[in-house]
Formats: sequence, C-alpha cells, structure tokens
Amino acid sequence: MNEHPIVLAGQYGSPYSLKMRGVLRYRQIPFRWVLRNSKWDDLPTPPVQLIPMIVYPNDDGSHGEATVDSSPQIMRLETEVDGRSLVPTDPALAFIDMLIEDYGDEWVTKAMYHYRWTYDDDIAKAGYLLPASSGLQMSSDQAQQMYDFITQRQIGRREFVGSSDINLPVIEGSYERLLDVLLEVVASHDFILGDRPGRGDFGIFGQLTQLVKWDPTSVAVATKRAPKVINWVDRMDDLSWLPVEGDDGWVSLEALPEATNKLLVEIGRTYAPFMVANAEALQAGAEEVVCQIEGQTYRQAPFGYQGKCLEWLRKAYEALSEPDRSRVDAVLVGTGCEQLLA
Repeated sequence: MNEHPIVLAGQYGSPYSLKMRGVLRYRQIPFRWVLRNSKWDDLPTPPVQLIPMIVYPNDDGSHGEATVDSSPQIMRLETEVDGRSLVPTDPALAFIDMLIEDYGDEWVTKAMYHYRWTYDDDIAKAGYLLPASSGLQMSSDQAQQMYDFITQRQIGRREFVGSSDINLPVIEGSYERLLDVLLEVVASHDFILGDRPGRGDFGIFGQLTQLVKWDPTSVAVATKRAPKVINWVDRMDDLSWLPVEGDDGWVSLEALPEATNKLLVEIGRTYAPFMVANAEALQAGAEEVVCQIEGQTYRQAPFGYQGKCLEWLRKAYEALSEPDRSRVDAVLVGTGCEQLLA
C-alpha cells in the first residue's frame, strides 16, 4: 500500500463505522480516523453519501479515491494488505463466514435501528448525541434544531427498515436469542469460528457496539442477560494486540463448535426467510415483504440493497468448487439457511 495512511471517516453512533475501525485495528493497517461532517472533514465526495468512508491516499499524501460499503471495503483490504487476514483459506469456511457477516450487517442492524428509534430514552440520547459529532461548539438552538430534524427523520423511517409494532416481538426476540448464542460461543472459543476473528465477528460486533454499549434499552437487556457479551464487544473494538500466526486459529468446517451451529440456526430462522421473501417481493414488484418468522408474521417494505446482498451470497456459493459446495450444504442442512441457496 501507499506509505501514507488511509483515512476512515465515520461517527461513534454508526455501527458500520466502528466495524471498520475494529477491522483496521485488528489488521494493524495504519489509518487516520476522522469524524464525518466535523471541521476536520476535508474529504472528497464519496460515490454514495454513506459512512463509513475509506479514502485512499495519492502518492503525495493528498486524498484520492473514496469508497463506501463495509463488506467490499474489507475484501479490498484483503487484496492489498498481507497478514492478519479475516478470510479463512478454506473457501467453504470462508463462505460460512461471509454468511454470518451478512446476517450481522443486514438483519442484526434491524434490532439496532429498532431499539434506538422506538423507546423514549433511546430517542433522546441519539437525538442529542449523534449531531454532536459535527461540532461541540454547536449552540443550544442549533442542537435543538438538529434534534428535531434527526429524530423526526429516523422515527419516520422505522417501518421502512422493519421496526414496527407488529414486528417488535420478532426483532426483540431475535436480539435476545443472539445474546444467548454468543454467550455459548465465548464459553468455548474467543470468536465465532475459533480463536481468531473473521468477517462474521466484525459484522455482528458493529451492530453490538450500539446495542450493548450505546442505546439504553438494549444495553439494559444485555447487562442483565449477557454481560460477557459486553466484554466481548470491548475486546473486539481493538484486537491489534491479538497474536496471529499464518492461518492458525480457525476451526475446521467439519468441526464447527456447537454454539456456531446454533448461530446458523438462528440465522436460518430470521435472516434467511426475510432475505428470500424480500428478493421475491423485489422480483414481483410488490409493495410489501410478508413472511413468517418464528410463527409470527413479519412485514416491511422491500429493500433493494438487501436483494443485492442475496445475489452476491448466491454467486459466492456458485463460485465454490462442487466438493466445497457439498461441504457447505452438509453444514447448513437443517439450519434453515438452505433456502438462501435454493
């Protein structure tokens, strides 16, 4: 890579920003953290106005290409920086890791958004703190204007991402079960696929930075139900210290811990039926996604990006060799995840 550090632009209340900051720290990739939309933000306009944004330096140290979207950002860094990889060398295990990351990015994020913009204490905290990243010198009047703007906008988007009264039992039950499964994960290993982190760990970690550390209602649930998971999130935030040798540390696909298999079952009972129903709704031009999750009806508007995520997952599966696809199939059978690849 260029001798100048890359720039990571994000915010503290952004799960994907902290996901990528954790990735860069773990991989020991030099970077400069910049608060997006602050007085220090002199970065170029990205292709889409999203965070986190990674800006690559030109040879003279000036700002060059700006990229968004955490999963492609991770995979680009894998091609450009050697050592401390997040991707297992076993393609079949790497596919399972990709699936877990997408579950974190595209399903657990629903719980993050739901808790933040459903409950009064959470709304108040987010409404006042999120705008503060742009400048601590903001006046009281400016802060109130930003509070009104961001809370009205985000609350108004709740149903678009699936947070509604009808979906509340599905989303909150899923969050609670994830905490329970992660407790079982850390009872035997430090990470989901063994004793080193993969993409899936960081996908779930990003959302949990908010759910177990930031938003009051979901933090209270985690504190009572799974305090070890809070400690796991603290550790994940900076794993630059973790000793890593070559490809050591991951378990084999055929010896996945029982807790990891339970996580795949949880993915199969929530994320999988939603992703399939969402793709079907997009293809049919329907105005609503309707599916059954845990015996309950789940409804929301179709989401185009999540349709693309399913396409990418299926393409990655098809790109595996026939023996590796068979190995993946053997792991996923009975989990409910099979429907993703049908």
